[in-house]
Amino acid sequence: MKRSDFEGHLDKVPQWGVVDDTLITRTFKFKDFKEAVKFVNNVAELAESEGHHPDIALHNWNKVTITLFTHAIKGLSLNDFIVASKIDTLK
Repeated sequence: MKRSDFEGHLDKVPQWGVVDDTLITRTFKFKDFKEAVKFVNNVAELAESEGHHPDIALHNWNKVTITLFTHAIKGLSLNDFIVASKIDTLK
């Protein structure tokens, strides 16, 4: 998907950033480690139900960075934006 193909979807996930026009990423901050881990587990459940698995990084004890891209095409697909939008509802 070229940037011109996905630009229209960016307004649906405004807190996500595009990197090299091939992936989207967002860092979430939580009050403590326990809440961050709970969020990671919720994202994992969502990812399983969607059949679309993001990269998940838990760091600095209270931050979680999610990265989405479609491995099969080595870039962005509509599904990345759909899953990002659903992840946003978990926070």
